[in-house]
Amino acid sequence: RTSHRLFERLEYLDILDKINLVRLDLNDQISINKAIKEIDPDEIYNLAAQSFVGVSFEQPMLTSNVTGLGAMRIFEAVKEYCPESRVYQASSSEMFGNSNEIKNELTRLNPESPYGIAKVFAHKTAQHYRKAYDLFISCGILFNHESPLRGLEFVTRKITYNISRIKANKKTKLSLGNISAKRDWGYAPEYVEAMWMMLQKDKPSEYVISTGESHSVKEFLTDAFEHAGL
Repeated sequence: RTSHRLFERLEYLDILDKINLVRLDLNDQISINKAIKEIDPDEIYNLAAQSFVGVSFEQPMLTSNVTGLGAMRIFEAVKEYCPESRVYQASSSEMFGNSNEIKNELTRLNPESPYGIAKVFAHKTAQHYRKAYDLFISCGILFNHESPLRGLEFVTRKITYNISRIKANKKTKLSLGNISAKRDWGYAPEYVEAMWMMLQKDKPSEYVISTGESHSVKEFLTDAFEHAGL
């Protein structure tokens, strides 16, 4: 809820006059029920969450309510009003925690943040509703996926945005935290295609989506600065 439109990242697609935007709140079961009942969608993609891991330590109750219980509210609405709908639930690599083992769909979940815990709750709830109520709910366990539309709060955009300001002589330095941290960074459009493909399958399941390679923030910094000629 803000006093201005938050569609800046959609405007380049030039589709705002071609789609219907419907308001709902993951904290509010009534608004979810109303939207799903009226629309009766063929496919639902639940990408909504309190999605900042760091913020989840500061706001654990909000994170649990939106990221965890919010997903259950959607599943409950689907069960009641459109059980034939196919649902994509955005699970997360944060459910695995910080173990160094190779990850797959059967890897033990060991979350180490309120965000990861809430995602595990949503993930297990999706599996329960699939089994108990025969709903088509697939879970995508996605590693980091980036694009130019990423928010400035995320390290990839924080780097590219500030390098552009340094290049334009509007800034002199960039400050970050632990640059030895490693992440598996993929390209968001390809990962969204994978989400869509999951709902085209004959049966619902879980899918880990990643590049299979991890790189440090330092590597990202080095390549980005070199690309900018700095």
